[in-house]
Amino acid sequence: MTRIEVDRDRCVGSGTCEALAPAVFEVDDDGVLAVLRAEPVAHDLADVRDAVTACPTRALSLAD
Repeated sequence: MTRIEVDRDRCVGSGTCEALAPAVFEVDDDGVLAVLRAEPVAHDLADVRDAVTACPTRALSLAD
């Protein structure tokens, strides 16, 4: 199963991930990222991959 990994030192809370995959990512008012599903379901994977690719600081990655 694919798992989302976050490098908290790199994350700046830009919200790009939330915009692309709102069922999986949420950025609170303080800019802190919450991963709602660390192991996303199949129908969310394309959006999650887009979010990983679009992350401006490369804080997101996927591991199998």
